[in-house]
Amino acid sequence: MRFQFLALALPALRLRSVTAVGIASSMAIAVVSVPKATAQIPLLPQLLPSPSSVSNDANNRLVTGWIYLDGRRLFQIAASRSNFPERSEDIQKKLEKIAQNYFQAPAKTPVKVDIREVNQLPVIYVNDQYLMTVTSEDAGLREVDISTSANQVKESLQEDLQQAKQERQAQFLIDQGKIAAGIGLTMIVMSCGVYSWQRRSKNHALYSFASQPPRGPLNSPISAAQPITTQLNQQQHRHIQEVKRRLFQLTQAGIWGGGSFFILGLFPYTRPFQVGIITAAQFPLRLGVVFLGTYVAIRLIYALIDRFTTTLISSGALLTPESSERLQLRVSTFSGVTKSIATGICVGVGFLLALVSLGIDIVPLLAGASLVGVAVSLASQNLIKDAINGFLIILEDQYALGDVITVGDVGGLVENLNLRMTQLRDSEGRLITIPNSEIKVVANLSSRWSRADLTIPIAYQADIEKALKLIESIGFEMDKDPQWERQILETPQVLGIDQFGDRGLIIRVWIKTQPLKQWDVAREFRRRLKVALDEAGISISVPQQAIWVNDEQSLNFQSNGKTN
Repeated sequence: MRFQFLALALPALRLRSVTAVGIASSMAIAVVSVPKATAQIPLLPQLLPSPSSVSNDANNRLVTGWIYLDGRRLFQIAASRSNFPERSEDIQKKLEKIAQNYFQAPAKTPVKVDIREVNQLPVIYVNDQYLMTVTSEDAGLREVDISTSANQVKESLQEDLQQAKQERQAQFLIDQGKIAAGIGLTMIVMSCGVYSWQRRSKNHALYSFASQPPRGPLNSPISAAQPITTQLNQQQHRHIQEVKRRLFQLTQAGIWGGGSFFILGLFPYTRPFQVGIITAAQFPLRLGVVFLGTYVAIRLIYALIDRFTTTLISSGALLTPESSERLQLRVSTFSGVTKSIATGICVGVGFLLALVSLGIDIVPLLAGASLVGVAVSLASQNLIKDAINGFLIILEDQYALGDVITVGDVGGLVENLNLRMTQLRDSEGRLITIPNSEIKVVANLSSRWSRADLTIPIAYQADIEKALKLIESIGFEMDKDPQWERQILETPQVLGIDQFGDRGLIIRVWIKTQPLKQWDVAREFRRRLKVALDEAGISISVPQQAIWVNDEQSLNFQSNGKTN
């Protein structure tokens, strides 16, 4: 009983780390001399709803409850559901009146508890004042006969009333005040220590992350994926810091909440508030713990996913020079989908734990959920098709976040991809949402590499050989330009005259580029080609059309004009 404070202080700190347990141990040593009276504080298990026996009639259902004195449990009573509130309130009021009269008596006045028999039932009197009648239902709670149950209530009343009066003596209150002051000082010291520890941990994490050297040589395939690993490390760092911040907040709340709660239990005048707080905050506290645990678990899973992905990329197991660029698009897709699945699982488990914390039996719920799941699966076949097709899209790498695709008559940049839907942003800024089950044929414009397909019209009167050599030289120079050589994968190919059109000779050029770089390369190539063609005196043709008129139509037109 002397280490009661340690038992109350440690649960709030175990969630953090072993160091916090050491701090709590030092706090317990500081108040190791707590007297026995201070340990009489209701604990959480004692405040849970008492079990009750159930009958067919709701009004005759037997319910139980406790009688309190200064927030301390004395004895338990039982009655039918309809009679219990009235009986419990009547006994509680009479006990409070008896206790007040006894506390006002001289200090050495003994408490007198008598058991008298009325109508063959034991009746308890305290200092010649009627308190209650012990019933067979009360005896059934203790699994003893009525007389034995009455004697147990008598002993409890004598001991607790004497102790309650002793706790109201001036010397006892002074001793408890000293203990409360010591606990308050310890709370301040612990809070400052935790805050200082939090600051050091945050600064150390920032310094370690900032001073982390780049991984892999500059000319290795790993360096190509360095931006992805850096991004994943940053995400992992943020998730871990968020978990630490929440745990530090929980530790601070445990220190101040646990210490204040313990101080309330030191004095007989404030101990009822302790019971009221626990009774009122019982279910919110459980739900808060479940919510916080679910949130921390989700953050830790996010950090583990980022850590696993970073390790896999840095090891080079799945990285080659050809796949490095593609990997940058796929990593965010796999990471996002995996985190979504993990979030759904954690939220589902958290919901079930919340129901359990509220005292709801989830076994029938789970049994009913299986039947509901069958019905829902039949009614939501499109959703199942979406999920299956979305899984195959991700598994087969048909496209990923950041790709530019065309699906049917729409196309654009893939902004969001999950198991149910794909969202595209087109050139006009419109967000297009497509269910995955509706995606039958998809054209990926940025998978592994892209191609700029250029058609260049040249006038029929131009020197075609000179024009072809000029176009080829422009592509060769651009391929050697340091600004564009990384974006152009192969030397541009001049395929030759593709067709004779109304605009002139159509020359076709192919330029293989990095994914999503075909439009930038094509714009720069057209700009350079226009400048070079102007300097060489070669004109770019415009649409041409020839009109042929025969002699008979010309004469008829002239004669009609003279007649008019």
